[in-house]
Amino acid sequence: MELKIVDAKGKATSMTATLSDEVFGITPNDHAIYLDVKAYLAAQRQGTHKAKQRSEISGSTRKLKKQKGTGGARAGSVKSGTRVGGGRIFGPEPRDYTIKLNTKVKRLARKSALSYKAIAGSILVLEDLSFETPKTKNFIEFLNNLNVASDKVLLVTSATDSNVYLSARNLSKAKVVSADSLNTYDIMNAGKLILSAGSIELIEKTLN
Repeated sequence: MELKIVDAKGKATSMTATLSDEVFGITPNDHAIYLDVKAYLAAQRQGTHKAKQRSEISGSTRKLKKQKGTGGARAGSVKSGTRVGGGRIFGPEPRDYTIKLNTKVKRLARKSALSYKAIAGSILVLEDLSFETPKTKNFIEFLNNLNVASDKVLLVTSATDSNVYLSARNLSKAKVVSADSLNTYDIMNAGKLILSAGSIELIEKTLN
């Protein structure tokens, strides 16, 4: 697949970029995408939730009332989970939500996500983008030049550029990532995928 390369002002240049069919032209595998997105979202969870259980509650161990003769149910401890102020029954414990996923499945998921974007015509190839200083206004102007200001945009750069990253950080519909940290969730979550010309080679090298 060949796409015209555009500059930061949204004008087509005389250059074209070739997208590999092995990465951008496969038959998408929906289940691989599901597994990779599930693993990504699970990894975002801290897993630090905690509730005190019966053994962790401070309080007397004295039996509250005699076993028989009161007409009510037995009650042995003020720490019981059935009483106000008692411990939580089967409460949450700290845990790791990480889901192990094979590398080949992750690669297939990213290829599938990229292929979906290529099929939908949602990929733009950018000649180059750099800012002298971090400024959100400049990034908004850049999005307007490409006519994608109303879309969720994912900009993939060949290397980490702090000025570009910081310029987009305050925008809820824009995200900037480097080619080596591209993931399936971000691809699928974006309406438009903007690839810098230098990032394409790195993406194809990683996924092949």
